[in-house]
Amino acid sequence: MPENEGQLRPPHHPHDKGYRQLLSDKRVFLELLKTFVREKWVEAIDADDLILVNKSYVLQDFSEKEADIVYRLKTRDKNVIFYVLLELQSTVDYLIPFRLLLYMVEIWREIFNNTPQYERESKHFRLPPIIPAVLYNGAGSWTAALSFKEMLDSYQDFSGHLLDFRYLLFDVNRYSEEELIKAANLIAGIFLLDQKMRPEELVGRLQKLARVLRRLTPDEFRHFTTWLKNVVKPRMPGDYSAKIDGILDASNPWEVERMIYNLELTLEEMQQQALLKGLKEGELKGKLEGKLEGKREVARNLLLLNVDIETIVKATGLTPDEIAVLKKQMEQ
Repeated sequence: MPENEGQLRPPHHPHDKGYRQLLSDKRVFLELLKTFVREKWVEAIDADDLILVNKSYVLQDFSEKEADIVYRLKTRDKNVIFYVLLELQSTVDYLIPFRLLLYMVEIWREIFNNTPQYERESKHFRLPPIIPAVLYNGAGSWTAALSFKEMLDSYQDFSGHLLDFRYLLFDVNRYSEEELIKAANLIAGIFLLDQKMRPEELVGRLQKLARVLRRLTPDEFRHFTTWLKNVVKPRMPGDYSAKIDGILDASNPWEVERMIYNLELTLEEMQQQALLKGLKEGELKGKLEGKLEGKREVARNLLLLNVDIETIVKATGLTPDEIAVLKKQMEQ
């Protein structure tokens, strides 16, 4: 399978870009596996043996919904493909096992077509195993089937004869805060920030991660600040985007506390501005409502004096329909 063939589709939302950039670093990808996959084969993987496949296998039917990351593990005795589907929607798609199958078959088909005929017709020809995975960051629980056979009708009756696979699931919101902080690495810190939270909770979570952030390499720290720009920053009011950019661009691992402090000041300023804006809007609304009620009171008094509607319109600025409603209310 050519490693740099084809083009990745542009991302449809910030999370696509955030996770793609993050997991395109093979060391971060390996950290994802070693942190959250409890299987022996993971420990034997070396980052130097991983090759990012610069191609998306997401079909056109689903291109508005998802993105993917593909890695090839190439060693002297192993040729394995890791296929990670980024399911970054608010709701679960129950077709996930079927969609994964389509993408896996597409990869195998490409490998078959790119293998010389004499090799693929040999009794020694083998397709590489594909390890499918789903990274999901929705707030709701993941309720889709975890194995392909569960999508097949009456699979219990024919289980020995059916195609089946079970995918890895990285469910961001299901990991506990304690587990993520204990992992003490970049990907766990990202997951903690990606979990559902209010904007004002950001500083508290960063403070909990300060010790972890201080230990990151400059490259890892840049991944971290890029994540904040791509994913967390868009949740904030637009007026403060440039200010947050400046703070993150000037940050480094050995001055994490300063970064957090500056972000805290900016967020407090943002909240104060929002509060003042709300108060001003409330004041203005009150004044307008008071002014309107004053006009209605004048109209009622003029109606009691049997003044004609045309004159009341000129005196109050109310419409004839509004005055007619007031007159009807007074007659009840």
